[in-house]
Amino acid sequence: MTATRVLVLNSGSSSVKYQLLDMRDSTRLAVGLVERIGEQGSRLKHTPLTDGGETRERTGAIADHAAALKAVAEELAKDGLGLDSPELAAIGHRVVHGGQSFTEPTVIDETVLAEIERLIPVAPLHNPANLTGIRTAQALRPDLPQVAVFDTAFHTTMPESAARYAIDVETADAHRVRRYGFHGTSHAYVSRATAALLGRAPEDVNVIVLHLGNGASASAVRGGRCVDTSMGLTPLEGLVMGTRSGDMDPAVIFHLMRVGGMSTDDIDTLLNKKSGLIGLCGDNDMREISRRMDEGDERAKLAFDIYIHRLKKYIGAYCAVLGRVDAIAFTAGVGENAARVREAALAGLEPLGPAVDAALNAVRGDEPRLISPAGARVAVAVVPTDEELEIAAQTYALVDR
Repeated sequence: MTATRVLVLNSGSSSVKYQLLDMRDSTRLAVGLVERIGEQGSRLKHTPLTDGGETRERTGAIADHAAALKAVAEELAKDGLGLDSPELAAIGHRVVHGGQSFTEPTVIDETVLAEIERLIPVAPLHNPANLTGIRTAQALRPDLPQVAVFDTAFHTTMPESAARYAIDVETADAHRVRRYGFHGTSHAYVSRATAALLGRAPEDVNVIVLHLGNGASASAVRGGRCVDTSMGLTPLEGLVMGTRSGDMDPAVIFHLMRVGGMSTDDIDTLLNKKSGLIGLCGDNDMREISRRMDEGDERAKLAFDIYIHRLKKYIGAYCAVLGRVDAIAFTAGVGENAARVREAALAGLEPLGPAVDAALNAVRGDEPRLISPAGARVAVAVVPTDEELEIAAQTYALVDR
């Protein structure tokens, strides 16, 4: 029997998201989430997707990632999908930061683990959790290929003119300071899916991808290769996000230290957790902001306008970077569901080519779709992202080779 299943793990500091897929036809067999690991109120939510299975929940203390993955294995086994199955080909791990070292999916060994660990200073919130998930999975199935798929890999094709900051080169190189970009699996998947929607090969299409969720990023993709992206050394740079500031004069930090008496930790918390939409209006849910706008809330409207202004600037900039744009694709929670955001982001940009059909934009759906009128010079698409499928596909392609 040929092994065709891939388990995808996304390990956070206190959570594990997982999906089991059969890569013969990209069918999802089970999905789930373990959250609040290390707390008394831990919860595992597991949904088998074969034979009409129903969601099951387990509550109670789950001490660590090892206990979490053991519980996941037990739930999968109840559905005949256990980790000991000979049909399991590999485990694919989302790893947030691969630096310049990892430009493609990589089979994990001790050298790879050491490099992921070396990159912790530039991804202190993510890489340690990713490492914990990998080591735990290795202990459960030491015989099985474990593959790292890096958020940063898709963006390693950026030219140096886009990836370099204009600071002293020796200092930058000594401390690995450059623009890496994130959400790479989403940008890769959506750019290819957009080309397919247009009936063209990815190599023939230039796409601006707008991944708009609580975290948000934009990318300029020329012929299937990223040439620029909005996030930088960390996921803080770029667009206005749910709780992150995005682009800002770096001197604001010095000002807050000198005048506001704030520590580096205070400022880190401010910019990552208390800024963006939540800092501007107290809400980071675009649905709630939209509701408040409809009721005449001026603070919500200002937050929305700032969000759109930044987004529009990046769309215009990436039109300039690409020269020729074939499509603009909206994805992730806000991009896929907020028609108001899509309409506002492209309003006034018609001279550049994109246009939105109001009726098509109002339609909701789970499939990739065009929302631009027939004959538009630049197609506008809504493409639901599928990062887990992208990780599974990259993992399976590597081990199958």
